[in-house]
Amino acid sequence: MPVDLGSMAAPGRTAVLVMEMQRGVAGDLTRFPELVEVCERRDVVARAAAVLAAARAAGIPVIHCTAAFRADRAGSHTGNCPFIAALLKDPAHMLEGTGAVEVLPALLGPGDLESRRYHGFSPFTGTSLDMTLRSLGVSTVVAAGLSLNLGIPGLALEAVNLGYRVAVVTDAVAGVPDDYAQAVLKNTVSLLAARVTSADLVEAWGRCAA
Repeated sequence: MPVDLGSMAAPGRTAVLVMEMQRGVAGDLTRFPELVEVCERRDVVARAAAVLAAARAAGIPVIHCTAAFRADRAGSHTGNCPFIAALLKDPAHMLEGTGAVEVLPALLGPGDLESRRYHGFSPFTGTSLDMTLRSLGVSTVVAAGLSLNLGIPGLALEAVNLGYRVAVVTDAVAGVPDDYAQAVLKNTVSLLAARVTSADLVEAWGRCAA
């Protein structure tokens, strides 16, 4: 079903949430080479950058939802999830204050906001993201980034639970393996969110900025 972006994702009530597009996830310090390979093959970073540029030009806030761990792991549950437990066998993984937690330079703008979490997979868990969005008058969030395995479905589900409308940029997200990620878009994300392309958003927001 076609999405009326002019209504759903209009400036003044929309924000873009960029999920974990960090150097230690999708950049030069990654621990996830297969994910980076999919991103490169699908041109995810360039398409996300185009969306963010169009959003900024239209006056739509961009919020980078990042993840990090303290060296002492304070604030993070480390034993309740097999994936996190495996990652944290490396004591240097995604440490606060290191280059790994930095947003990819190609996606960072001077007026962007950041919401950092230290636990879980949803950007709303243990952060002030919900309050930030409400203070900005946001009722629709547009999601880009990583990954379709955990982060993007978690973002969409929690945003819906909190009353937001959600759109996911289908060509500015990725997961591994790629065929599974595409199945998540079709069979899970579609139940929670509108699916839009970067080109559709650039065109819609370009009209707003003109």
